[in-house]
Amino acid sequence: MSEDNFGRRDFLKSAVIGGAAAATATLPVPAGAQSNAVTPAAGYSYLTPEEAAFVEALVDHMIPADEHTPKGTVVGVNIFIDRALAGGWGKGDRLYMQGPWAPGVPEQGYQLPLLPADLYRNGIADTNHYCVKAYGKPFDQITSVQREEILTNLDTGKVTFDSGLSSRVFFGIVYQTVMEGLFADPIYGGNKDKVGWKMIGFPGVIQVNQQNIVKYKNKKFPVDPTSIADMS
Repeated sequence: MSEDNFGRRDFLKSAVIGGAAAATATLPVPAGAQSNAVTPAAGYSYLTPEEAAFVEALVDHMIPADEHTPKGTVVGVNIFIDRALAGGWGKGDRLYMQGPWAPGVPEQGYQLPLLPADLYRNGIADTNHYCVKAYGKPFDQITSVQREEILTNLDTGKVTFDSGLSSRVFFGIVYQTVMEGLFADPIYGGNKDKVGWKMIGFPGVIQVNQQNIVKYKNKKFPVDPTSIADMS
């Protein structure tokens, strides 16, 4: 990540690395790991006001407004993340959660003793706590340069959380959900106006590009993506 902009090519190429980190690392269960009853922020289903502020600052830093896309909150990546945490993925509906919690390999998928929503909640709290100790303010109130430093150190595991939660594992899940929010079908809350699809030339749910492979080789593809909502 650059200081003022998040490189789109680096964003795409390193997604596999972030996903692999989340899938293979082991993780001790932090104190209070289970979600408690909380009041979501206005307009959100899961995120509290403090968590929403963190996520909004995060997605706007990772996806700044430029010639490719509007900033992350305008694209709706924060809404995608909130819905994912509140839904079946966040609740671990399709995850085996009985252990044992041994190190896995990428092909084995999610290998952590926390529900994804609990991992996200604890990771946000731990990151904010770390930011307050380091900079005197939570993540959403520090400077862009400081956010860049924090995210880089989370990615490399240089941040140590007092709870025992792996900062690298947390960043892997964060990176995964930001990626999904930018490129998933808009019906899930992100990728507003299909800006992510238009940026990479993805046709959407109707993939009829076979006949265009030769025609548009080394040329910009004039894509008009089709979403699930367009099919109804």
